[in-house]
Amino acid sequence: MYHDTIAAIATPPGEGGLAIVRLSGPEAGEIATRIFRRGRRLRAMTLDELDSHRLYYGAIVDPASERQLDEVMLARMRPPRTFTREEVVEISCHGGLLPVREVLNLCLRSGARAAEPGEFTLRAFLNGRIDLSQAEAVAGVVGARTERSLELAVDELRGRLTTRLKPARDALVELMAYLDAAADFPDDEIPGIELDPALERARSALAAVVAGARSGLLYREGVQVAIVGRPNVGKSSLLNALLGSERAIVTEIAGTTRDVIAETINLRGLPATLLDTAGITETEDVVERIGVERSRQALAASGIVLFVLDGSQPLERGDRDVAALLRERLSGDAVVVAVNKADLSAVHNGDPSSLVDPRWPTVSISTRTGHGLPELTALLHEQIVGRSESAAEPALVTIRQLDALRRALGAVEDAQAARLAAVPLDLLAVDVRTALYAVGEITGEHISEAVLDEIFSRFCIGK
Repeated sequence: MYHDTIAAIATPPGEGGLAIVRLSGPEAGEIATRIFRRGRRLRAMTLDELDSHRLYYGAIVDPASERQLDEVMLARMRPPRTFTREEVVEISCHGGLLPVREVLNLCLRSGARAAEPGEFTLRAFLNGRIDLSQAEAVAGVVGARTERSLELAVDELRGRLTTRLKPARDALVELMAYLDAAADFPDDEIPGIELDPALERARSALAAVVAGARSGLLYREGVQVAIVGRPNVGKSSLLNALLGSERAIVTEIAGTTRDVIAETINLRGLPATLLDTAGITETEDVVERIGVERSRQALAASGIVLFVLDGSQPLERGDRDVAALLRERLSGDAVVVAVNKADLSAVHNGDPSSLVDPRWPTVSISTRTGHGLPELTALLHEQIVGRSESAAEPALVTIRQLDALRRALGAVEDAQAARLAAVPLDLLAVDVRTALYAVGEITGEHISEAVLDEIFSRFCIGK
């Protein structure tokens, strides 16, 4: 399957200035010579005339009818200096839906087959150009939604995760070699190693990556922030202020918002989806009641809640009811209180949020003047990411990689506990082998074909 030539559109669907059809495989160059004509005179070229990593101007022509499909630029790249380490051809044509499809279909009729999702990147992995962690980082680069998440994804594409795991892997390989030799040759004198320091080196390296994985996952996946409160405290106004646009309808009439409105912002490098919810209140209105129920569902699905109070009015029963709901469903560090309408005169002394729950961090804001909004975004970021970013370097891992990291760390900690219990070396080797295998699942040294299919099936076709 991976020895034939594949082709796919490598640019997003739709109309644009340019589109690229990519081919990879042993016959990519030959297919190019069949369908490409150089220059304005449309001269056919031999494979030897197509120099590597050079751009040629010409046209794509159907050899069966000599019909010109499009004016293009073509580049041939010889292995191993290609993305897949195979023969690669890229055809840049006009970006309309029809021209790019016509060019692709001609490539398929000329000997290529349609690529599967992620197959170009899969071939790069199978051919040893990148390891599995770098292959998964490709999807992180493509899907990055903020500059910070893109920066982290590019670092992973350069192999940063593998580099950070190297001390743990080296220590585990050293341990495994000694333990296997000691088991296979019990009567021979095997050069000894210090087991406990080696285990600690592996543990500390794995623990550092796991510690940074929480913030890393946030930068990759993003987080949902539910804006909640009783009706007419300024939730929709806050959404509009954070977005910098009039996305939600704002009126003096309580209960304007009847459904959940979702919009994504860049929260200091963190992709955050703001959910403007209907005011949580008891109501006889059927439509409003549906909106309140959806607000409760959004609350349950969110990583953090922004609880909005009206600082120009005394706390009402509705505020206390919402606070009771938050205390019931969320931990103390999952709520941030925004006391709105700081531009108006407050009618009570002290911080109204302290009457709700003193554990919740609070900031005074005005959605009308913008007062306190920078402090609010900083507080939200701090509460979401926590102190993990300052304590450990973020690791832009996938959920699959995080699971393998945790299993590797757990196995090493089990091995350390086994050492304290004076467990025989052959049993200690079981934990070390488990940890080493889990690390190999991240780099691709130990991975099943089913897992590979699952990983790369999430990629776009042309990648």
